[in-house]
Amino acid sequence: MRLPLRTLCALAALVLAGEAGAQASIGLSAPLTGPSALIGEQMRTGANMAAERYASSSFRLIVADDGCTADGGARAARELVAAKVQIVVGFLCGEAIEAALPILKEANIPAITVGVRTDSLTDRRNRTGWPVYRLGPRADSEREAAGRLLSRLWQGELFAIVDDGTIYGRELAESVRVAVEKAGLSPVFVDTFRPQLDNQIGLVGRLRRAGATHVFAGGDRDDIAVIGRDAAQLQTGLTVAAGETLRSIGEIPLAPGTLMVALPDWADVAVPAVTAAFAERRILAQGYVLPTYAAIEVAHAILAEPSVAGGSITDNLSGRDFATAIGTIRFDDKGDLTENPYRLFRFDGTGFSEVTVP
Repeated sequence: MRLPLRTLCALAALVLAGEAGAQASIGLSAPLTGPSALIGEQMRTGANMAAERYASSSFRLIVADDGCTADGGARAARELVAAKVQIVVGFLCGEAIEAALPILKEANIPAITVGVRTDSLTDRRNRTGWPVYRLGPRADSEREAAGRLLSRLWQGELFAIVDDGTIYGRELAESVRVAVEKAGLSPVFVDTFRPQLDNQIGLVGRLRRAGATHVFAGGDRDDIAVIGRDAAQLQTGLTVAAGETLRSIGEIPLAPGTLMVALPDWADVAVPAVTAAFAERRILAQGYVLPTYAAIEVAHAILAEPSVAGGSITDNLSGRDFATAIGTIRFDDKGDLTENPYRLFRFDGTGFSEVTVP
């Protein structure tokens, strides 16, 4: 009888785990099949590069495909439990990790997700008891950073806040409004604009009449580009700011000086020795490659401690610093990052450079 490929992979993992003996074992759960397979391969690339770095330190990486589905997440969790891993990293999709966590909890195996942003994943930790940690940002991190950074940057400026009426745009703009008002600032103009128009001259005209020199716009990349283009054509001197949608690809160029609240390009801020190692292998350190590499670094650091060898590590990840390729990582008691990774960037006509906010 011929066994399915998935079953053979699971059996191979078990054999390798048995041969490993006292080796530390880290699991990677990633979508290696299905629509998200390209990102899954980025995760596997980052994990493999980190595993090669620790190849001489009794460390083994075991990979499972979760397919970005609930069934796949549960299946991957069972495979990794059977392979006796001590910690799991990866998980791009909420459906996969939510199906996996009850299984991992039963086995007392913590998980570090690099891609799931859903706030409730960690907000429910006291109720669920799920041993989950989040190396990526929460869903509300962008909103928090936009309000905090712009309320500091626009002290003394005449600014407006507009949105495109979508849930994303409205929530982002409202977060900025609340933050600036808490900081004692008041926008000179607040409005909702109609998205996907060929021009936004009417909106730009209203902003000029209100006296605004800066505007935060909650919307998608093309609408922000149109606002910036029309403001430049009318010579208003208007500075436009928006969220991470500006990293999307669009046909209309962004206006020079456009501000963006977003995650950094990790290759730009990573430890030079690590990026050099990727370059030497001609591997692009893009997308989820470096965050997954960093997750393996965290997992290896905690497993390398004699105090956790052979025992539970579920609660040993919080409240301490981990040096990684993308900077220092620290988790709070819920498993979220203690430091919001979003930053402010300015477009110079060709790319984005980070802005230092007082």
